[in-house]
Order: sequence, then C-alpha cells, then structure tokens
Amino acid sequence: MFKGRDGVKYIVVLGDGMADYPVAALGGKTPLQAANKPQIDALAKKGILGLVKTIPDGMVPGSDTANLAVLGYDPRKYYSGRSPFEAASMGVVLAEEDVAFRCNLVTLSEGESYGDKIMVDHSADEISTEEAGILLGEVSRCLSTQDIRFYPGVSYRHLMVWRGAPLDWRLTPPHDILGKAVGDHLPGGTSAGIINELLIESAHILPRHPLNLARVARGLRPANAIWLWGEGKKAQLVSFNHKYGLKGAVISAVDLLKGIGVCAGMKLIHVAGSTGNLDTDFRAEAEAALAALQDGIDFVYLHIEAPDECAHRQETENKVKSIELIDSLTVKTLKAGLDRLGEPYRLMILPDHATPLSLRTHTADPVPFLIYDSQHEQDGISHGFDEQSAKDSGFYLGEGYRLMDLFLRKTEGK
Repeated sequence: MFKGRDGVKYIVVLGDGMADYPVAALGGKTPLQAANKPQIDALAKKGILGLVKTIPDGMVPGSDTANLAVLGYDPRKYYSGRSPFEAASMGVVLAEEDVAFRCNLVTLSEGESYGDKIMVDHSADEISTEEAGILLGEVSRCLSTQDIRFYPGVSYRHLMVWRGAPLDWRLTPPHDILGKAVGDHLPGGTSAGIINELLIESAHILPRHPLNLARVARGLRPANAIWLWGEGKKAQLVSFNHKYGLKGAVISAVDLLKGIGVCAGMKLIHVAGSTGNLDTDFRAEAEAALAALQDGIDFVYLHIEAPDECAHRQETENKVKSIELIDSLTVKTLKAGLDRLGEPYRLMILPDHATPLSLRTHTADPVPFLIYDSQHEQDGISHGFDEQSAKDSGFYLGEGYRLMDLFLRKTEGK
C-alpha cells in the first residue's frame, strides 16, 4: 500500500448540500438528524466534530466557492467564476479574452409572455445527457455567432463561451428562482440585452423540437429554454501536490468538481454508474476510491451530488434516503476497506454548504464536519453527526479554507 509522505492515507466524503434546517415533515428534525446513519454517527463519536464556514462573507453560496474552500483554496483569492472550472473538465480551453457561462437546459411554464414565465425546473427533469446533447445542438445551430459558442456537458449542465464579453454581469442561478417569474431575475449588465435575447430565442426554438414534444408525451418536463449564469474567466489554481505534497484524486459526477480537480492538478477518476443523482452507484464510487489509494494516490476527494439535487427538487424523503445511502454504501465500504488494509488513515465527512428543502437553494450557513483519525480515536461527546451536535461541540472554524490544514494535521484540533 502506497502511503502519503507522513504514512497516512486521506479521504474526504463530501455530501453536497446535506446540511439543512428543521423540517416539519420530519418531526422538526433536519435530514441529517432524521437519517439512519450508524456508520457516520459512530465516526463522529470517535473523532473531531465541529462547524465550518465554507462560504466567505459577501460571496454567493455555491458549490464552486464552498468546494474550493474545503480543498484548502481561499475563494477570495482563487475564485474567478464557476464556469471556467466546468470548461476545464469538458476540455474547453479558454483564451484570455473568453468569458465562460453555465448554460442550463431548464423548464419554464407555458403560455405567458417570457417575463411572466415561471422557473419550473432548473434541470428539466434531470434530462439525460443524450437528449440534452441533441437539444443543445439545436441551440448551437440557431444561436451561435462568430464570438459565441455552445458546448455540451452532462445532463442539464452545459457551457457557453463568449469571446470578448464584458464582466459586469448580474446573473442569477436558476435553482435560486424555482417557482418564481423569470422577469424579476433577468440578466443585468452593459451587454444584458444580448444575453436576454439568447434566453428569449431559446424559449421560441426548444418547445417545438420533436424531442421535447416526445418528452411531454411521456409525461416528462420539456427542456424548453436555456438559462445562462455562473460567468467567469480562466481559472488559476496552485497545484494540490505543490500546496500539500500529496498526490490527489477527485471522484465526482459533475463537471464543476472535475474541473476544480483538473485546475488543481489532481487525477480524475471516472466511475461507471456515477450519475450525481439518487441512482448513483455509491458503492462503486467508494471502491474506486479505495483502489486509487492502493494505486499510489495519497488523497481522494469523493464528491456526492445526490443530497443537493434532492433538496433543489424539494424531495424530503429522497434527501434523507441519499444520506442513508452515503452512510450504508459509501462510508461503510470505505471504512471496512481501510480497516482491512491495516494502514493509518484519516477520513473527513461534511457537506459543502446547506441546501434547505424549504428554500430549494443554497445558503451560507456554517456546516457540520467530522474528522476521524484511525490512529487517534477520541472519546467524543456528540450524539451523532448533524447540525446541532456540531454546534454543541463548541468547535468553530470561521475560515473554511483552513479546514484542510486541520484535516492534514498542518494545524492542531481541539
């Protein structure tokens, strides 16, 4: 077994959006409190438990800034926008004058003027990558120009690159306006008219596409418009290996996390069955992480998107279920495999941010984290891993990017 420079293996299990507020349907408990998660709770009782603020004051709460912080990169220094990371994952090379935009395929309500349309679904019923590619191809055919190009991604997540675009945008993520009229959230900025025209034109082009007509006939939501947001210029990160002296790898179903990994010089591990949704093969992802640690990787960052997607869709039972699957399939598989190998290891479990079911979008609330060290088990006093237990621990990190130093023992814990 190859070990890190200090003889320890490291793995982070990041449950995107796991943190939440108390939910009436769960008896006033949060999904983390309601979930049956014996593996994670046992680790919390033997490790360091606390709260960490992953979103710096004044920054938009998102998986981009939050995951940068968890990986040890101060978002105030390294964040240049969400889409450049997604471009890196997709193999789209950005020139210095390029501005990248996330291009969602979304579902808008029908019948009204464009501004009165409601943002029904930011993911068009989690449209398949194959179907999305066809629809984005139509968007590209109709709306591309000499300076504006569209690139297909995974499911509803795509990319637009605009050469020479300005940077004074006011753009809103579609998952922030679910159930709201889009007219109150149209893009702002000196060239907002161009973006608005693209959005409106897409809402004329896509509804009548045969693929969307077939989706409606099957009882699925149509991907009947695009929505542009998450703009930014080419990202520049110090390599993870240079920063920490460890060979790192990323496992994720989404381009954002893969792109952060690419920009940080980390290895991308592709897992068949990794979808980012509740049907993800949680066990296969854990087994891939274990295999990487045996194959010369020191540090694995395992990002799991499912809790966040369930929260955006306001699926309370599924969010609880996603946490239980992380416990029973991801964490149980990891701990059993690591214990079987008999080498020292550290395991950190946390969300990147909260995605409350009541809001259907991200917040900047501090989130719980736990760090388990196989060589230094502690007599924890926590009742388990959840928001309240983490708060009761009295351990709070106000700068999320310092958490990685604690995890790697660059600084001391409690």
